[in-house]
Amino acid sequence: MAIKVGDKVPGTGLKTKTSEGIQDVPGDDLFAGKKVVLFALPGAFTPTCSAKHLPGYASNAAALKAKGVDTIACLSVNDAFVMDAWGQSQNVGDKVLMLADGNADFTKAVGLEMDGSGYGMGTRSQRYAMVVENGIVKELLVEAPGQFEVSSAEYVLSKL
Repeated sequence: MAIKVGDKVPGTGLKTKTSEGIQDVPGDDLFAGKKVVLFALPGAFTPTCSAKHLPGYASNAAALKAKGVDTIACLSVNDAFVMDAWGQSQNVGDKVLMLADGNADFTKAVGLEMDGSGYGMGTRSQRYAMVVENGIVKELLVEAPGQFEVSSAEYVLSKL
């Protein structure tokens, strides 16, 4: 069953790559006491994700922060090395926290996984955005398959 507005975000750990190596990012630490915009996508370096989704959040980071967002995080079922390389290639700097859900543990815990086997991708995340305040989902915007509308930075801004 998919997570819904009003639910607590699971504490399933995620990973990120820093100058000190691969670091655990427990969900509880990420969301506790903060307003977080988490957007998830099927894969790093994929066309829509690279051309629109991630760049939209990077370019709208200041506007999101002005609306009280503490952290903007991008999640994909990729490893932390891939997420770091993708963030560097997109010049996101510290505007967007690049989160790896390598085994899809978080994605499965929130019930938003999809089968990308037809594309040779295995289990992946659906495209979505959620606004989380102090660990509780306040907005959940899940895209229809093949669409990119409600999870964009611009749409999320309109909901804040």
